Amino acid sequence: MSHRYFIIFTLLLGLFPFSLIGQVQASLHALNSSFLADSKKVIVGLRLAHQAHWHTYWMQPGTGFPTKLTWQLPAGWRVDNILWPAPQRVYDTAKNLAGNGYEGVVYLPVTLLPPSNLIVGEPITLKAKAEWLMCKDVCMPGEAEVSVTLTPQASTPGYPADATDSIQGDELRATLANLPKPIPEKWQLKVTRVHGDKRALNFSLCAADGVAPVPENPWFFADDASVDYDAPQVRQAGLADHEYSAKLVLAEHVKDLPSRLQGVLTFSTEKAYLIDIPITESDPESLSSNATTATNNSVNLQGPESSFFAILGLAFFGGLILNLMPCVFPVLGLKVLGFVQQAGKNQKVVALHGLVFTSGVLLSFWLLATILALLKTSGQQLGWGFQLQEPAFVYVLGVVLLTFAINMSGVFEFGLGAMSVGGELQRKQGLVGSFFTGVLATVVATPCSAPFLAPALGAALALPTLTSFVVFTVIGVGLSMPYLILAIFPSALRVLPRPGQWMESFKQSMAFLLYGTVGLFIWILAGQIAAEALLAIVLALTGWAFALWLYGKATAPNATGKIRRLPLSISIICATLSLYFGWPLSTTEDEIVWEPWSTERVNTLRAEGRPIYVDFTARWCFTCQTNKKSVFDGPGSEQVHKIIAEKRVATLRADWTKRDALITAELKRWNRAAVPFNLLYLPSQAEPKQLPELLTANDVINAFKN
Repeated sequence: MSHRYFIIFTLLLGLFPFSLIGQVQASLHALNSSFLADSKKVIVGLRLAHQAHWHTYWMQPGTGFPTKLTWQLPAGWRVDNILWPAPQRVYDTAKNLAGNGYEGVVYLPVTLLPPSNLIVGEPITLKAKAEWLMCKDVCMPGEAEVSVTLTPQASTPGYPADATDSIQGDELRATLANLPKPIPEKWQLKVTRVHGDKRALNFSLCAADGVAPVPENPWFFADDASVDYDAPQVRQAGLADHEYSAKLVLAEHVKDLPSRLQGVLTFSTEKAYLIDIPITESDPESLSSNATTATNNSVNLQGPESSFFAILGLAFFGGLILNLMPCVFPVLGLKVLGFVQQAGKNQKVVALHGLVFTSGVLLSFWLLATILALLKTSGQQLGWGFQLQEPAFVYVLGVVLLTFAINMSGVFEFGLGAMSVGGELQRKQGLVGSFFTGVLATVVATPCSAPFLAPALGAALALPTLTSFVVFTVIGVGLSMPYLILAIFPSALRVLPRPGQWMESFKQSMAFLLYGTVGLFIWILAGQIAAEALLAIVLALTGWAFALWLYGKATAPNATGKIRRLPLSISIICATLSLYFGWPLSTTEDEIVWEPWSTERVNTLRAEGRPIYVDFTARWCFTCQTNKKSVFDGPGSEQVHKIIAEKRVATLRADWTKRDALITAELKRWNRAAVPFNLLYLPSQAEPKQLPELLTANDVINAFKN
C-alpha cells in the first residue's frame, strides 16, 4: 500500500473516528450448541463478515498479516491450529493485487480438545481475542472479543451427529467440507528446477486418466511463502486440455531452492488441493519460452476489455495528476515562477526552457525504465519506486530536498539557476536549471503514484520492454504537459499573474511542502533501518541544515573578510561531518534480541541460572542512545557481542519512553529516578551489578570478568 494512502487515511480517521467501524464483523460459532461430553474434539469457527471490497489475510498473506486468535479457555481445554480455508487473491478497488486472503463471509475453523472430566449439562463458555488486518484502499487493524457457549450432553442413540442447529452451524460445516483436500491419486504432478533460472520452478499437472480437463484458472499458494505471491503464474501454451504447466517465481527472501513444494492449489471452481511434493532436477524442455500470458497476472486491470490505449490514457492522466502531489508540486511551482519571470521576454527562450524541462523529465523516466528492464532481466522482482527501497538513495534524496527547502526559505541563495528562479541569469545556466528541475520532478514523483497512475504502472512493469517504454514516455508527457503548453503556446503566459513580491512569498510557502516531504522520507527510513541509525540520520540532517545556515551567513551581501571566510570554513567542515555521521546506513537486524523487562521474567531467568543484562532506557534519553552506540556499535563491541552469545546472556529492555508504573517502581527500588540505568545479573552473585551511567564496551566486558 502506498504511503500517501496511509497518510490520508490517518487524517480522515482523526476527523471521522467512527467512519471505519464495522468493516469486518467477527463472531465465534460451533456446529451445534451442544456436543457429546465424551468427544475427543470440538470444532468451532471464527466467522469474519467483510463489507464489500474489504478483505483480511490468509496464513501466508503476501502483504499484511494473518488473522490471529488468542484463547482464554477453561481448565483442561487445549487448542489446535486454525484450519485455513483455501485463500484467494485479494485486490484493492483499483484492482491492484494486495495479497492472499478472504472477502465476503469466511469461517476459520479451529479444533479444540476438551478434557475428559466434563459435567453433562453444565454450559461451557469458550473465549478468544481475534485480531486481524482489514484492507480496502487503506488498511487498519481490527480486533474483537468473541465467545461461544456450548453444553456437554450424554451420548444417546438419537443424537444427530451430522446435523446442525443454526445457519452458522450449516455454514461452518460447509467450510469444513470444502477445506483443501489431498490431490487425487490419478493426477500426475511434477515440480522441476527451471533450466538456467535459479529463481524459478516449473509446476506441471496432468489431470485424472489423462482425459479430464484441468479445471479453470489454477493458482498455487505456498504455505511457507517460498513462492512470490505477486509474480504471474503464466500457463504454458500448446498443451492439451488435461495438461497444465506454469513457472513459479521464488520470493526474494528465499536464498536456496527448497527441496519440496508445499501449499494449496486452487481453481475457479472453488476446488482446492493440498500440495506436498519433492522438487526434482531441472528439465530443459519444460515451459517453452513462448508461453502465453495468463489472464490472471500482475497487470490487474479492470477486465478483459481493457486495452493498451486505455493503459496509455491512464498513464497520461496519472502523469498529469502528479503535478498536484505534495512532493512534486513545490518543485514544479518554482518552474511556473520561472515562466512568470520570463513572461513578456523572448518567446523563443520561454519555449526552449519548457522543452528542455520536458527533456529532463523524459530522459529520467527512460533511465528508470531501462534500470527496471535490466533488473527484471536479471531475475529481480521490482515495482515502481524500487529505488526508494534503498535506504542510501532515500537518505541522499532527503539531503537534496532539505537543501532545496532551506534555499526556498531564503536562508541562502545559491543554486537559483537549478531551480529556474532568480535575476538575470546567463542563458546556459537557466537551461541547465530547467533540465535538472525536470530530473528532480521525476525523482520525487516516484513515491507519489496518483490513483490513475497505479494500474498503468502495474501494466508497464508487466508488459514487454519496448511497450513499457511507451507507457513510461506517456507518463512523462503527462507530467510535463502544463509546461509544454506554456512552451509551445507562449501566449498562454498571459494567464499567469505578473511578477511581484508575491513570488517570494509563494516560493517560501512551497518550502514547507518540501520539509514535509523530507519528513516523509524519514518515515520511510524508519521502516528500513535500526532506530539508532535513524537517530543518526535525523541528527545528520540537522547538522546539514546548520551548515547551510552558516553558508548563508558567509555569502550574505554584507559578509566580507574574516566574517566571510570563517563561517564558510565551518560550514564545509560541518556539512562533511554531518553527512559522514549519517552514513553508512545500517539496514541489518540488531544482533542482540531484546526482550521486554518484567520482574517475573527476571525471576524465571535467574532460576534457570542464566546471566541477565537489563537496560532501563527511553527514546527521549540522549545518554541512553549514546550508551547503546558505544557499547554495541563502538570500539570493543565485537567482544560484547561475543560474550553475550557465548554465555547465553538474556538481554531485557525496560522501555520508559511512556509512563510505566512498574518500571518507575523498580527504579525507586534501586534509589534511581532517571535513566540510563543498567543492571547485570550473574548466576554466581546474589545481587546484580549496577553499571555506570556513561557506559563503554570495556565497562560491560569488565563487569563480566570481575
